[in-house]
Amino acid sequence: MDEIITMEDMAAVYEVTDELGIDRESINVELGKEDPGAWGTGVGGMMKREVIEITLPATTPLDEWLPVLREGLSALLKG
Repeated sequence: MDEIITMEDMAAVYEVTDELGIDRESINVELGKEDPGAWGTGVGGMMKREVIEITLPATTPLDEWLPVLREGLSALLKG
């Protein structure tokens, strides 16, 4: 599997975040993949404001992991 995310990977992540109403400026996706994949809040960007940080998994196929991401982000948004 590729260790660096692709444009197709980003498009798939944006599909999930757009569906949940998350502003693209409010997410930070790591360029490298790392198992098991993760999401959470952190401080990032030039303005050092709270963002949602996402790391894609290295070995789990993205189409299998995206529903997990969707559920996790939904729970994160509900607080």
